[in-house]
Amino acid sequence: MRFLTRKMAAKWALLALSALLSAASCARKTPPPAAPPSVEVAPAVQKDIPITTEWIGSLDGYVNAEIRPQVEGYVLRLDYREGSFVQRGGLLFEIDPRQFQAALDQAKADLARAQAAEERARLDVARFTPLVAEKAISQQELDNALSNERQAQANVQAARAAVEHARLNLEWTRVTSPIDGIAGIAKAQTGNLVNSQTVMTTVSQVDPIKAYFSPSEQEYMVWSQSGGIVGTRKGALQLILADGTEYPYRGDPVIQDRSVDPRTGTITIAGIFPNPERLLRPGQFAKVRAVTRTVRGALLVPQRAVSELQGNFQIAVVGLDNKVDVRTVEMGERVGSLWLVTKGLNPGDRVVVEGVQKVKAGMVVDPKPVPAVAAEPPAAVTSAAKPATLVTPAKPATAAVARGR
Repeated sequence: MRFLTRKMAAKWALLALSALLSAASCARKTPPPAAPPSVEVAPAVQKDIPITTEWIGSLDGYVNAEIRPQVEGYVLRLDYREGSFVQRGGLLFEIDPRQFQAALDQAKADLARAQAAEERARLDVARFTPLVAEKAISQQELDNALSNERQAQANVQAARAAVEHARLNLEWTRVTSPIDGIAGIAKAQTGNLVNSQTVMTTVSQVDPIKAYFSPSEQEYMVWSQSGGIVGTRKGALQLILADGTEYPYRGDPVIQDRSVDPRTGTITIAGIFPNPERLLRPGQFAKVRAVTRTVRGALLVPQRAVSELQGNFQIAVVGLDNKVDVRTVEMGERVGSLWLVTKGLNPGDRVVVEGVQKVKAGMVVDPKPVPAVAAEPPAAVTSAAKPATLVTPAKPATAAVARGR
């Protein structure tokens, strides 16, 4: 009897445990399927894009005139404000004129003596001519008189030339500017002894002003093949100043060097820019931009949609079934906030621009389109294929030397 009681208790305990387990199993709910991750997508945009290449350029005067005196002497005074605008013919320096005034006076006196000798010889010829006809004097005496007259005439001409030379030397003691431009800091001060080898200052014509820059050989070839460079591209150059502002006037390419520099693989090109306010000065550095080619039917995506790993570029594309396809692509130039895709993508493909890190190939996502403006390219493209080349021209394109007048 006790045995049966124990057996029944064990049976009831087993039934209670089974009931407990069944209740726990019924209480456990099946979790709902996880919602697909939300991502932002933008369409790949296709349109013609002008490719703008950028270089570092250096500015130089359209004409740079080194002011040197034609005569030797001591500087009496400086007659201009350094760094200011001077007009053609404006007085810059004065050299002590006393010795040159004395030389002019001496030359004038020599001219007067020569003229007197010429007059005497002319009178001799006039007097001897009838005497020869009357056989009063010999023909030889008349010939000598004629020779003396011709020599006296030559002496007068030489004396006049000496007077002109002395007058020029006196004028050259007043050193003037040969051009309109900005006069630099004086290198000759009052009391200095100067001569024709002394550079007293430099005057630069800055309106217009030149900008020198050096495209690479490859950039030069692409630019040339798209329609030439010099003479056919009015207003083709844009200048970005050191503070990042865009210069309001556009420039024209006017000069290209005869050869490519074998050391750098670049060719020097000069452009001219209007500079009516004289804001730009020689020696400044600025970025020079120019449209070198146009890509027809360029395919553009936002830069943030592109992932780079060890030199390989990938883009996550969302298909019509909202599944992610990760593609390996080839990239070209950057277009503002966008990037040009050269291979691996089709027009209209929806690319993931936000949430790229949380998607994988084959994953189903919930695509949210970004505003259309985010997919619009800017008006111009900047090529980032190669860094800009710093340009410092070895020689100014045009140089003038003023011999003080």
